[in-house]
Amino acid sequence: MTNINKTVVILGATGQQGGSVAAALRADGWAVRAVVRDPSGHRARSLSATGVETVRGDLGDPESLRAAFLDAHGVFSVQPSSGQAGADVTDEDEVRFGTTVAEIAERCGVAHLVYSSTVAAGPTPTGIGHLDTKSRVEAHVRNLDIASTIIRPATFMEILMLPGMGLDRGHLSFLMRPDQAMQFIAVRDIGRIVAAVFGSPDRYAGRTVEIAGDALTGKALAEHLTQAAGRPISYSRLPATLLAQDEVLGKSAALVDNGRLVGNANLDALRAEFPFLLRFDRWLAGPGAGLLEEALRPAGTGIALR
Repeated sequence: MTNINKTVVILGATGQQGGSVAAALRADGWAVRAVVRDPSGHRARSLSATGVETVRGDLGDPESLRAAFLDAHGVFSVQPSSGQAGADVTDEDEVRFGTTVAEIAERCGVAHLVYSSTVAAGPTPTGIGHLDTKSRVEAHVRNLDIASTIIRPATFMEILMLPGMGLDRGHLSFLMRPDQAMQFIAVRDIGRIVAAVFGSPDRYAGRTVEIAGDALTGKALAEHLTQAAGRPISYSRLPATLLAQDEVLGKSAALVDNGRLVGNANLDALRAEFPFLLRFDRWLAGPGAGLLEEALRPAGTGIALR
């Protein structure tokens, strides 16, 4: 299909996922329109410099979304979450934003809506608010009269580089046990997959697709990090005392143990369908190299996970 005259509207284009989607769509020849709060801001101007059209809009302002969606072929929908450090939204805000975007896309005659959810979404609650919000938005999207695709990304590789994860002290702590495998995906690859979805609507409309690029145990993470860093990196699960004190982290670890948060994507099938998918070692040597270098610097910061 020819994409040059078709516009996809991106929510969250100044963030990780939205930014990766904007870049991948532009690379595939799509016209991209980013909804931003401040078109004069640094990140918005950086998008404009890559050929992305930026329009002023806000998830809390339905009229601005209607204007942004006018004559658009597609909409990529991702919302801010209470699970993000420093977030100023509630779980109910996220559900309202996600359902409003979908409803307006339907009313504006958008041909294809792609919604980014989570691997933990499903018919039964997880007990973690910012995960269960996405299940609620998914259900609403499926009930609308619009061609839609739901993607469920695995845990971002980038999360492992957050301040306070311990890499500056030669150690990584995360949710799984050392011998327990968990799936991960590079944010860059989320964008490339979404671009492929928009490029083949007949293949992906009506589907929910769980996506990941690699599956690694804690020990395997440590081995790859040791090689990439050029110095020993060890691994352990987050301390039991922290998991007991922090309700969200404790529940997240339990979801890893019961399989809900580890990811269950068919990696062989995904790699055949999307050959560009990065394994963790290739990510460390490529898009993740700068993040690793920064994470290895002394920080002294508390854990940034929520």
